[in-house]
Amino acid sequence: MKVSADSLRRGSVVMVDDNLCAVLSVKNFYPGKGVPTTKTELRRIKDGVKISKRWKTTDVVERAILDEATHDYLYELEDGYVFMHSENYDQVVVPKDIIGDQSIYLQPEMKVQVSLFEGNPISVVLPQKVSLTVTDTEPVTKRQTATASYKPATLSNGVRTSVPSHVVIGTEIMINTEDGSYDGVAKA
Repeated sequence: MKVSADSLRRGSVVMVDDNLCAVLSVKNFYPGKGVPTTKTELRRIKDGVKISKRWKTTDVVERAILDEATHDYLYELEDGYVFMHSENYDQVVVPKDIIGDQSIYLQPEMKVQVSLFEGNPISVVLPQKVSLTVTDTEPVTKRQTATASYKPATLSNGVRTSVPSHVVIGTEIMINTEDGSYDGVAKA
């Protein structure tokens, strides 16, 4: 399937120079003058080598046809993470390097998209947002201005992020899994 370069997302799998590659990161650049570009960091599936590739945002990229299905996260092993298919209950072990630094957002029974190529896991896409609890932050200061001021906070998974001044310890907040940024207070 052919897609435009600016529609690529982390976890997508594309064909580059006759090699199957998983997208690790994507940045779209839209300069005032000049051609908009998409810069990607990729990992070749066959040998695990990381490469960089830059396209014009209008370039067409060949997206690989994969077996994609919703899986539930179960637990961590020494060399990977175990996920269970939501419908047929088949389990698959995904190597740690495929998930990378996003593993800190894995929560028991979390639903993720696992992509398989010829029966082997090649990418995992986590939900865009996860709910975490603030375990440590500075107290609210009286008469603080109404402007958007942020303070450091530690979350239940150990990650540090910046939160608005009204957030207190014990508050459940939404975090963006792409960049670890605050995305609002979790709805009850």
